[in-house]
Amino acid sequence: TIDIALWKFETAKYYVTIIDAPGHRDFIKNMITGTSQADCAVLIVAAGTGEFEAGISKNGQTREHALLAFTLGVKQLIVGVNKMDSTEPPYSEARFEEIKNE
Repeated sequence: TIDIALWKFETAKYYVTIIDAPGHRDFIKNMITGTSQADCAVLIVAAGTGEFEAGISKNGQTREHALLAFTLGVKQLIVGVNKMDSTEPPYSEARFEEIKNE
């Protein structure tokens, strides 16, 4: 995703807007625009060996996105673990638990 995209729907209790914001470092301004309007965020992290560690490192993009979301007022965060097929062995429960506990 390069730009933000919006989808809207209603439930009996809530009016929901889903905002898809870019994750790539080159489009951080667009990510901030989308996140600044959010009450809750979904952060997708890569499970691949080295990918997750790079993302949460001091200068990692995942860490940066989580910090920006928090700074912009997002206090509820759902974390999705992606690329579980690239773990060793594929779909490793141990790797999932390692990421979850981090």
